[in-house]
Amino acid sequence: MAKVNISLDAELVVEVMVLAGVGSPQDAVEAVVRDYIARGHRTEARVQLRDEPRRDADPVPQPPQG
Repeated sequence: MAKVNISLDAELVVEVMVLAGVGSPQDAVEAVVRDYIARGHRTEARVQLRDEPRRDADPVPQPPQG
């Protein structure tokens, strides 16, 4: 797996470490990124489930106008 090196504000990383209950900055950042990705997938799934009935339903014919 490819690795990426980035610089982050130390206070942010320490706060994430405390909130996530992890002991290393690497683990803290990975936990945040994994959570963000998982949340995105859950949101996509919920939106897809909500929109599916609209696409699958037969359109209601409109009464003649005029």
